Amino acid sequence: MSSVPVTPAPRRRIWPYAAAAALGAAVLVILALIWWWDAEPVPLDVRRTTEVRSAALHQNVVTGSTTTATLIASVGTLLDKRGGYLSNDRLPPGVLMDNLPNWEFGALTACRDLARALRNDFSRSQTQSTEDVDLQEAEPLLSSPNDRWLLPSSESQYRKAIRHLEGYLVRLADNDHTNAQFYARADNLSDYLQLVSTRLGSLSQRLSASVGQLRLDTNLAGDPNARQSTPTPGASIVRTPWTQIDDVFYESRGYTWALLAQLQAIEVDFDGVLRDKNAVVSLKQVIRELEEAQKTVSSPVILNGSPFGFFANHSLVMANYVSRANASLLDLRKLLERG
Repeated sequence: MSSVPVTPAPRRRIWPYAAAAALGAAVLVILALIWWWDAEPVPLDVRRTTEVRSAALHQNVVTGSTTTATLIASVGTLLDKRGGYLSNDRLPPGVLMDNLPNWEFGALTACRDLARALRNDFSRSQTQSTEDVDLQEAEPLLSSPNDRWLLPSSESQYRKAIRHLEGYLVRLADNDHTNAQFYARADNLSDYLQLVSTRLGSLSQRLSASVGQLRLDTNLAGDPNARQSTPTPGASIVRTPWTQIDDVFYESRGYTWALLAQLQAIEVDFDGVLRDKNAVVSLKQVIRELEEAQKTVSSPVILNGSPFGFFANHSLVMANYVSRANASLLDLRKLLERG
């Protein structure tokens, strides 16, 4: 009898299973990093921040030290928080995230505003006085695009700005009165708060538009001879696209986070001015509203229910705190402008 040849069993290919396992592991790692990085920094302790930085630079704490050190710490937090700076990431997991990048943009906007106020107002005694050399460099560096990843990257520009701000902080506390100054006056504080009020008003309107609003055209109200370049309808419906609702929310969270620290620093550096104007309580009220705006968001998603509906509307809650902070800010400016 002839033996029947035995056909060997086909070898199972294992590379598809290995590739699938590697892909699954990569997805799990990315999801874990997204969960770990998607955390807002805690509010700054401005007094402690100033003491630590001044001690590291072997400098005394003088008028302006707290405001400048807080600005440095705010920018540093953007760069050194969990996951680092995410707005210019082009690879996972950063490119898949949008909450923290919008938070970063809001905080960066507040830092840019304070840097501009330092350069143009707080460090200058009169309109004809010269600009501080370090602030002259720091302000445009902070105004660099927030999403640039090619050289020079956003992070490198912002770190250069920090070095110039530290140079200003060092010269601020030396014994040379011609070197650097910080002028805590009611007029320059009022000018800065005017800019802040404009920012808060804009954020409040954008947050409120999450549910759609019929808005009347009040652009030329109060001046019968006022004109504008392009006519606008008397009323229009304003509504934030649903894909941008959480973007506006987290931008507001970032701005109010940085502004909270800045106003707490101003409370220290402008203490004499605020007491003279009997405006300490007014500033504390603004700070209180901003602290409320920084409470932890318990929901995993930003809800957008109707104003009096069954589900919450986080944008309207944030708009409430922002509007109340802005109203208190307007009262504060009135006190500062009184003689």
